[in-house]
Amino acid sequence: MIETFLIGTYTHKSSEGVYELQLDTDKKQLQNLELVGRAGNPTYVAESKAHKVYAIDAESEDGKKIGGLKVFDAAEKPFKELDKNLIAGPNPAYVAVDEDRQLVFTANYHTGVVTVYKIKADGTLTTADTVQHTGKVGPAPEQQDGPHPHFADLTPDKRLVSCDLGEDVVYLYDLSDEGKLTEKSRFKCADGFGPRHIVFNTDKNVAYLVGELGSGIEVLDYDAQAGQFTLREELKTIPRDWTTHNGAAAIRLSSDQKFVYVSNRGYNSIATFKVEDNGELSLIDEIPSEGDFPRDFNFNADESFIILVNQNTDNATLYSRDAKSGKLTLVQKDFEVPEGVCVAPVK
Repeated sequence: MIETFLIGTYTHKSSEGVYELQLDTDKKQLQNLELVGRAGNPTYVAESKAHKVYAIDAESEDGKKIGGLKVFDAAEKPFKELDKNLIAGPNPAYVAVDEDRQLVFTANYHTGVVTVYKIKADGTLTTADTVQHTGKVGPAPEQQDGPHPHFADLTPDKRLVSCDLGEDVVYLYDLSDEGKLTEKSRFKCADGFGPRHIVFNTDKNVAYLVGELGSGIEVLDYDAQAGQFTLREELKTIPRDWTTHNGAAAIRLSSDQKFVYVSNRGYNSIATFKVEDNGELSLIDEIPSEGDFPRDFNFNADESFIILVNQNTDNATLYSRDAKSGKLTLVQKDFEVPEGVCVAPVK
């Protein structure tokens, strides 16, 4: 069986934009990398069920940076460019789609702004709301120049959650059908934790929050009725005796909600955690990324494989996954993918 994935990239070296990558599940191999959409630093991409692709975009206008989203129609290859939503300043760091309310979210790490867009009938966007994070920044050098929202996506109960690495804060917003945001609560992480991404275990009513700067996971109880997070426990994603730089990156939860995976940039690995009966985590394995600076990774359709991209070494790694033990086994390495950042299954 052939499965297809979108790959978001930086374009500092050889990459030219958004790529498609195939996984042949019978041959157990990655193949047929293809440039499908030209864009500047499309580090994250999200596809709607209508096969519109929303890609981060960075360009210049009169010698000044402009950034935002580029909208593609994925019905043909290369993708047809439909629209650009760019404003003065750096590009966002994350994009996600809300199918039920036909909304798109971005988090701008550089400007501290979370933006909500409304999807129009033709798939293009109009701005529905923005919020500017203005809280106190954390103690790490990477935090001290301001708020840095790195993630904005839905909770299981359809609120919007945003992880602010700069403030060590997770923001929770109520979200209207029109895309208007109302702040519900804030959760303060440990100083210097640097929250980056979050996933939710609906069986256990907990969330798993990855901290880039602290190289850790915080297990949070999520009270949906109150709209609040509370800390349960914190674990490391790397050995405690690792003293060289590391930044935890992506976090994924298996669909059976039994295993959590985290990529580490520096220690260059994927850490595997088992979900215990109470929702807490136990580290059960670490496997090398087979490259430098692993960013995102993702499951294939039946979660028997994981695809990971290493940004600095321009390669992708394929692992098989044992659903019972949760552990990964290297299948393929050194498949060329330029400056890979994001891995997203094609819908």
